[in-house]
Amino acid sequence: MPRRSLIKNPTVPTYFTNRALCHLKLKKWSQVISDCRRAIELDVNLVKAHFFLGQALLEQENYDEALASLKRAYDLAKEQKLNFGDDIASTVRLAKKKRFSVAEERRISQEIELQSYLNNLILDDKKRQMKAAGKDPDEEELDKIELECDKRLSEVNSLFKEVDTRRKRVGHFDPVTRTDLKQEQLTPNLVMKEVIDAFITDNEWVVEEY
Repeated sequence: MPRRSLIKNPTVPTYFTNRALCHLKLKKWSQVISDCRRAIELDVNLVKAHFFLGQALLEQENYDEALASLKRAYDLAKEQKLNFGDDIASTVRLAKKKRFSVAEERRISQEIELQSYLNNLILDDKKRQMKAAGKDPDEEELDKIELECDKRLSEVNSLFKEVDTRRKRVGHFDPVTRTDLKQEQLTPNLVMKEVIDAFITDNEWVVEEY
């Protein structure tokens, strides 16, 4: 039994990886992480310790650390000429795919939030102008305000559509081909900055009024 072996040999790293494997099968991720890190302290080149650690971190949705551990396991396996088949490589691909999915969901959510915010900003400005027109406004002036609002809304929504179209044309990370996701593609705020800068350049009233 791994537990009894550890009591007698607390400095043997493979005993920790054996117990980590038991925890892994029982889905006790925290225990897996603890045992693997202890094993790595004893032997930094232990492939299974890095591999099991990466799997547990992946289950905890700690994608960056999971990938670091899994890539380390993959490199060590190659250096030591150990045959793990496609087990490690496939787990690396899975981690990349999951990290990408989370980044995409966050990007989409933030872009929708930004688009809604800008649309509301334009509508609020329209209300302000309508109110400033007085109780007996000129119909031509009201039509002008309406047209300007519609134009600004169209510009904002077109900018978002253009950015999304350009992103699709350039392409993203492809988990199947194992192509790494670039940092700029992982940062939705850069997409937001592009949209905001373009919008403010054409609509200086946003800065002046708000």
